[in-house]
Amino acid sequence: MGDPRVSDDRTGRRPILWVAVAGFIVLVVIGVVWLQRSMLFPRGFAPQVPQALQTPGLERWWIESPSGPVEAWFLPGDGVDEEHPGPAVVFAHGNGELIDHWPRMLARYRELGVSVVLPEYRGYGRSAGDPSERAIREDLEALRAELRGHPAVDQDRLVYHGRSLGGGAVSTMLDDHPPRALILESTFTSVPDVAADMWIPGFLIVDKFESLPAVRRYEGPLLIFHGTRDEVIPTAHGRRLAEAHGDARLILYDSGHNDLPPPGSDYWAQIERHLTESGVIE
Repeated sequence: MGDPRVSDDRTGRRPILWVAVAGFIVLVVIGVVWLQRSMLFPRGFAPQVPQALQTPGLERWWIESPSGPVEAWFLPGDGVDEEHPGPAVVFAHGNGELIDHWPRMLARYRELGVSVVLPEYRGYGRSAGDPSERAIREDLEALRAELRGHPAVDQDRLVYHGRSLGGGAVSTMLDDHPPRALILESTFTSVPDVAADMWIPGFLIVDKFESLPAVRRYEGPLLIFHGTRDEVIPTAHGRRLAEAHGDARLILYDSGHNDLPPPGSDYWAQIERHLTESGVIE
């Protein structure tokens, strides 16, 4: 017969082993999530631009979140006020940018009489918290509620414009809060699809931003911009988004990811045409 003390010793060690294995798995999952988010949200590389706070007409809003206040800017379009409400575009920027970088770049919207709304992401710039797909969706929904009460905004003429990660961000609102018109620029079909292009297994991705199914369900007018030399989000993503919608207008430029639109392009002419045909502007 075996020594019963040996059996008892093995039985006593078994729970400890399972606890150790479970603890190791938890640490691996935490590490994977941290790595994924550090790659998807490289917020530390985006410098603030203090002079952007001096943009004429700028209104600073603070959206309350469970992590603290999250910044957003409202820039009224030319000729727009409480007595003359007009259209507005919610512009969501890319993952290595801040709202500080966009007032001058988007000035043409304001010249067209379209107010510009710039939502920041948690943990970016002066905003509290940490970014995630869920956090961005919640904050955009809170911002959308803020816009519903703004007297200078015509609620029937809202536009979403998302660049890169921002395209995934605005796509999270398409089902519950569809806009009058949608613009996607250098946007992916989903983060797992981008990861697959880099041979990263999709099951490791926590923040998926699945733009493709959202675009497929969206019934409004869609304009897509993409660069034929995009080294970050391959052109195939833009093509698949256009095909999924069925009636999208796909504009391809000889550019990469961060130099779109190229100098001298018809970028703003295409946007103006899109807004006119969508009934956002006359």
